[in-house]
Amino acid sequence: MGNQDELDSQGLDLNQVVIEMAIEGWRFSRLFIRVAKRLDAGEAEKYISQLRYFLKKNEDSLQALGLKLVNLEGMPYDAGMPASAINIDEFGPEDQLYVEQMIEPVIMGQDGLRRPGTVMLKKVVK
Repeated sequence: MGNQDELDSQGLDLNQVVIEMAIEGWRFSRLFIRVAKRLDAGEAEKYISQLRYFLKKNEDSLQALGLKLVNLEGMPYDAGMPASAINIDEFGPEDQLYVEQMIEPVIMGQDGLRRPGTVMLKKVVK
């Protein structure tokens, strides 16, 4: 794949391809962190440092296209969030909820939402 014209002729959109790659990189980074935590501290830090570099390069590339990954973890849940909650049916309307885990990040563009995310919710314990 050389340029946008080639992608267009194949029915592909360069931004969509980049979004898919960014999401897969984000998913892989989450797995990578879980695996690295099983290593001894010194060795884990070396790999985590390399991951931070990868994530920064990924973020810079997305930014160059006017795109941004948005992580909602830890934020109070609002039904208007640009993410679907896969476990919303486990809670009542009076429950205060927050985003416990991002399953898939939100992708924002210069013109607004490009792709909604997916989240797992948890009830706020008072």
